[in-house]
Amino acid sequence: MAISNLAKQLLSLWIISLIYLPLGAQESFMVVEAHSGKIFAAQNSTVKRPVASLTKICTGVIATDWALATKQDLKKVMATVPDSVTRLGGANPLNLQPGQQISLSDALYAALLGSDNIAAMTVADHIGRDINNRRGKNDDPVWAFVKEMHELCRVLGMRNTRFLNPHGLELPKQQGFSTAADMAKLAIYAMRRPAFAFFVRQKSRTISVAGRSYVINNTNQLVGEQGILGIKTGQTAPAGPCLATSMDKDPVIRAKVDGTKGATPRRMVVVLLNSPDRFERTRSLLQTGWSQYDNWLDAGALVQDRNREILPVPKF
Repeated sequence: MAISNLAKQLLSLWIISLIYLPLGAQESFMVVEAHSGKIFAAQNSTVKRPVASLTKICTGVIATDWALATKQDLKKVMATVPDSVTRLGGANPLNLQPGQQISLSDALYAALLGSDNIAAMTVADHIGRDINNRRGKNDDPVWAFVKEMHELCRVLGMRNTRFLNPHGLELPKQQGFSTAADMAKLAIYAMRRPAFAFFVRQKSRTISVAGRSYVINNTNQLVGEQGILGIKTGQTAPAGPCLATSMDKDPVIRAKVDGTKGATPRRMVVVLLNSPDRFERTRSLLQTGWSQYDNWLDAGALVQDRNREILPVPKF
């Protein structure tokens, strides 16, 4: 039966509505086992929407990868709070002021555990200046850092992501976006990086700023529960409550055909966007993911359509 032009138009509008949901629309999520890439649940996972402070996952990865590449000790490198932070507004729990110094390690704890935007800007400014110096450029240092974020997204195949700052606030002309699927790729890559993973699995950390000590508590209430090793919370009015979570279980030991035994590592990643009860919802999605994973593994871990069932995350 031929489809009328009106029906075709209505179908097109319906498809578009699925791809670009309004900011106040229902939640997006993806549940994926990190080692196999097997997707076990997804909803609106390719919808572009703001992700708030989940942006800081990318900031933390760039910072820790930079330290590894340049052989820098994050505890010893002191960063200066830039003047540009005065344009951020909002909370300043550490009372960071332009010109003050903070170690990159402490700034990352503040950004990744406490979701401190000024700390994230300070990290980006310092590393961006170093990038400029090494390349003989005179770009805005924060933008030099953000361009590294863009490059990581490109390499990871995050085609529906655009980060415009290192903190995730929606500012004039700085309204970034991503998707649950793209953020799952980033989360999987990030948790492969030991330095980054060390930061986000801390339940709390004491840091020092201008001679004063501050206890930074992890905003992710799930950290500390069995197997949960991070990753990051996020929340703004446009993005709604967001949460990226990584949970490990002991490897599965199975006999091989040749009689030897092999270990299958297990890590479930959940990215949840715009969910009013993000912590309880994530617990439920983790339970769903593990149940389906066990059934899949028992059935032989078969994959019929890699393009639909597997989330590709390059290894490098």
